[in-house]
Formats: sequence, structure tokens, C-alpha cells
Amino acid sequence: MKNKWIVATLALMCACSDGEVKTPQIKNVFLTTPVAMSNESKNIYSGIVKAAHEINLGFKTAGQLEEILVKEGDYVQKGQLLAKLDDADYKLGVEALQIQYDQVCDEVERTKKLYEQKSVSANDYEKAVAGLKQLGIQLQVNKNKLDYTSLYAPTDGYIRSVNFAPAEMVDAGTALFSMLDVSSMEVVADIPVGEYRQRKNFENFTCRACGIDDEIAMNFLSLSPKADGNQLYQLHLSFDKAPHKQLTAGMNVEIEITIRHDNATTGYTIPAGAIFKEGNSAYVWTLSNDSVVNKTPVVLGNIDSNGRAIILEGLTGDEQIVRAGVNMLQDGDKVSVIESPKKSNVGGLL
Repeated sequence: MKNKWIVATLALMCACSDGEVKTPQIKNVFLTTPVAMSNESKNIYSGIVKAAHEINLGFKTAGQLEEILVKEGDYVQKGQLLAKLDDADYKLGVEALQIQYDQVCDEVERTKKLYEQKSVSANDYEKAVAGLKQLGIQLQVNKNKLDYTSLYAPTDGYIRSVNFAPAEMVDAGTALFSMLDVSSMEVVADIPVGEYRQRKNFENFTCRACGIDDEIAMNFLSLSPKADGNQLYQLHLSFDKAPHKQLTAGMNVEIEITIRHDNATTGYTIPAGAIFKEGNSAYVWTLSNDSVVNKTPVVLGNIDSNGRAIILEGLTGDEQIVRAGVNMLQDGDKVSVIESPKKSNVGGLL
């Protein structure tokens, strides 16, 4: 009797189990879309801004520093007054020679009239003219020295160092300032060998810097034909226009290089993780309108420079493709799409 009760219980459990309605498990997936390949590619590398020249500035004449009008780190424009020497003695020298020159000029004028009246010889007249000319040269030299007591910026740039203080004596040619010339700044970036081999197809260059919204157009200057110890080649670029005032020497920037591909492959690129293989064939999961995934065969090409797989055949470009967890799916599975967090929602916490 006891054994019959056990058998009946087991039969009842089996009957209940067979009649239970199973709910299929819905898997969560992330999606991506194919990106059509172009006849050009864009690669980004880190670069650094460098001043093309560093200039040492000094007076052309000696004297005592009267005033320094800039300090280290100041941005100055071409023609801006930077410093002045005490010019009192130079002004007196110009004034004295000017009086002498005016006096000799009157004497030469009288001598000319006498020469025309043949009261003096031609030799005496020529000597008077030559003396006036020599005096005029001396006067101009003194005027130049007076002008040299003011030091102006020869170009746009930044004052890197100030080497003297007011009231100190400086000699002609002594470096009063060290200045970074930013009128011809350049950007230096290191590029890998793969990029170097495509140098003939470089189309254009742009620069991005923190705090500057617009892209800055760049011009090609040079590319080192020799790699360094890390197998990188040094690329030098110049600015298409006057450099932005917020750009300073030593600033890190991003350089984008556009490369033209004459024999570009036609097809699409997708993340390499979206592909799975069965035997010698490659497939992707495409999503239908009813949230069901379908196994779609594709023809693979190579991996591009950004690590994305090139699909030569099998896609039209309009598909939505599962990009992660592809080995956990089966043909006909119903899935739930997880939206990617926005850039402003870091980590998807909001």
C-alpha cells in the first residue's frame, strides 16, 4: 500500500511538471550599426606646441635701465615698448650736434654763393660740402643711439625671462629679455610606422586644444625620415593662420591626420566583438522589428587601424547589430535592448 502511494505521488508531480508553461528567458543586449567605409580615414595623435624660435633681446647701445614695462609670462605684440634706458646724455649729444650742423649748413650756403661769384675756389667749396655731409652722418648716428634707448618687441610672443632690474647698467647687446616667438609656433607629434608609410596620402591636418572650441587648420612642415627608439617618426606642423592667443609653448594638443585612400575597400566596419564564427563561416546577430535576433552570414575583410572589423559582404548598412555577448545567443532569441549611457551620464548612474 505504501509503495502505491509513492508511485501515485510521483505521477502527480510529473503531471504537474508537464503542464507547467515555461517563460523564455529574455537576454539583454547592446546594439551597434555598421559604418560605411570611406575613401579617407582620420587618425588622432598627441602633439605638443613649440615656439619656433627663442629670441634674446637687448639694447643696441649701453646705458642705465630707467624702466622695464613687462614681466615674465607677459604676452607682447610686435612693436610694443618693453624697456627704456636713461636717454638724457643721448638727447644732449643730439642737441649739440644739431646746433653745430645748422651752423655749418649756413656756412656752406654762404660758401656756395661765393663760389658762384667765383670768390672762393672749387676746392674750398667741396671741402665745406664734405664737412657738412660728415657732420650730418654724425648727427644721424647720435639720433639712432637716442632711438636705441627704447627697446621694442620684434614680433608677437611671450616674455620668458627678465634678466635685469631698473637702475642697473647694461652693455650693448646684453640679453635683457628672453622671448618666445609665437608668430611662427609649430606643433610636433610622433606617428607610428603604419602612418609614416602612408605619408604621400596625407590630405590635411587639424589641431584641437583644451579650452579652444574650434579646430585649428595646420600645414605640413616636415616628417623625419628616421624613427626613434620607439619606432616613431616626428611630424612637424605649422599653423595656417596666426596661432590662437591661448596656445602656449609646451601645451598638449591633439593632431588629426586625414589620409586619402586611392584604392579604398568598399564595405562597412563594425566592432570586432560583434562577429562570431561557426566552422569557416562568420556571422553577426541582426535585430528584427519584433526584438528577435537573426543569424546573418557576412564576408570578413581585415581589421582597420581603429580595431574595427571590415565587412565586405552581407550587410546593407541599415541593420542593428548585437555588439557584445554574441556567443550567448541563439537564432530566434527574443532580446531586450540596453540603451548606451549618454556622455553626460558617466557610468550610466542617472
